Amino acid sequence: MRAANAGDEAAYARLLKGLAIELRAFVRGALARSNSAVDVEDIVQETLIAIHLKRHTWIDTEPFGPWMRAIARHKFIDAMRRIGRRVHVPIEDFENLLSAEEANPDTPRSDVEKHLPQLPDRQRGVVQSIALDGRSISETAKQFAMSEGAVRVALHRGVKTLAGVMRGAV
Repeated sequence: MRAANAGDEAAYARLLKGLAIELRAFVRGALARSNSAVDVEDIVQETLIAIHLKRHTWIDTEPFGPWMRAIARHKFIDAMRRIGRRVHVPIEDFENLLSAEEANPDTPRSDVEKHLPQLPDRQRGVVQSIALDGRSISETAKQFAMSEGAVRVALHRGVKTLAGVMRGAV
């Protein structure tokens, strides 16, 4: 690698050929342990490309092997992540378990207003502003000197608490 980085093309060609042999053995062994149907050559080629693109990052006073093996390991892990361990199960098998609770969009405003005082001050103000007064997230953020993200969190928590109160859960 030192000679290759110094511009010796013949040394670089020898390095890549030798690495390909070593990488194939590494990848075959790792794939045998993982029981995966990934093409060895795909991982070997991705590793060789990564080594080529990152060869300037290798410190020539350090051993080459650990640097190369780290790249190979990462490329192997990337390949495993890409294929994943997915199992296809038809949704029809679970449709009776997944039935959602019917939402009640007709909850009277008076019911919401009746339970609003049970919320902490900030949540109450945010829910009042957005849900009842019709203000936007940004308008409410300015009104309460909060970030828009904090307004969204307060709204979410307030609505969740109100839903629990109205169901009698809280």
